[in-house]
Amino acid sequence: MLTYITSRILIMIPTLLGVLSVTFLLAQCMPGGPVEALLASTRGQSATGAQRLAELDPARIAQIKAIYGFDEPAGKRYLKTVAHFARFDFGRSLKTNQGVFALIMEKLPVTVSLGLWSSLAAYLVSIPLGVAKAVRAGSRFDASTTVLIILGFSIPGFVLGVLLIVIFAGGSFLNWFPLRGLLSDNWSELNWTARILDYLWHLVLPVTCLALGSIASLTVLTRNAVLEEIGKQYVLVARAKGLPDRAVLYRHILRNALVPLVTGLPAAVVAVFFGGSLLIETLFSLDGVGLLSYEALVRRDYPVVLAGVYLSTLFGLVAKLLADLAYISVDARIQLGRRVQ
Repeated sequence: MLTYITSRILIMIPTLLGVLSVTFLLAQCMPGGPVEALLASTRGQSATGAQRLAELDPARIAQIKAIYGFDEPAGKRYLKTVAHFARFDFGRSLKTNQGVFALIMEKLPVTVSLGLWSSLAAYLVSIPLGVAKAVRAGSRFDASTTVLIILGFSIPGFVLGVLLIVIFAGGSFLNWFPLRGLLSDNWSELNWTARILDYLWHLVLPVTCLALGSIASLTVLTRNAVLEEIGKQYVLVARAKGLPDRAVLYRHILRNALVPLVTGLPAAVVAVFFGGSLLIETLFSLDGVGLLSYEALVRRDYPVVLAGVYLSTLFGLVAKLLADLAYISVDARIQLGRRVQ
């Protein structure tokens, strides 16, 4: 086991290096730059960043580039970036001059909340629904819920978010839920019970947007996995021995059918963290990592962009390793990547 984990960790190193290299190269090829972005925010709005840069004294331009480290060749800056990222030293934001690692940690709780709650909601809804569809395969219930699943899967999360805001968050109809943020302005004045309820109240709409697509796909996977197990020989043997259908379903079929779904939970959570939260955070004014990465990209804040991609890749690789280890632990037939005959 230790050898397997060590080999997987060693494989992560060239993967992280490759992602960092590609991101660094793309950042160098992007038009404009942090110096031009700085000038765009500090000088007049009539000229472009390149025109403002041309208007400055060359000595001042050199001074600005030296402050941000752009006076050195790209190759040297790349080697420095690799050395610093290996120590999780992501430098400072070009926009706020705040430490990038501290900045990401400050925004991370919002994204973590969205990822955890949306993944939990998706699993709690999709697994019972998928099992019910499999047990009633071909029935009117199966057909009607399939239509709803297809509809839910086809609606993009941000479109659903706009609809929910219009209907339930003070738009043209109801005003049941808050429009922005994760906490109310008077949250610190509430008791603990009210604080928890206020926090969950703010999560309802964004979590619904994030979880709907996952619910649709996980329900279909659960249904197909259970149907596949129902037709296997061991189920017929269990029923022939006189076991009740409920015991066969919960003690035998689900135990095998849900293994790949449960072990995929870490990767699913990380996917929500860094993949699906950007538009939702923007739509509901949630100050998380997704919104931070988008703003950093627009502002050419390269340290934040590189750190965001680097950490998302690292978390994804770790989640994949945890999923593989979980698969090994729950399925005795799997041993370090090979199936025992």
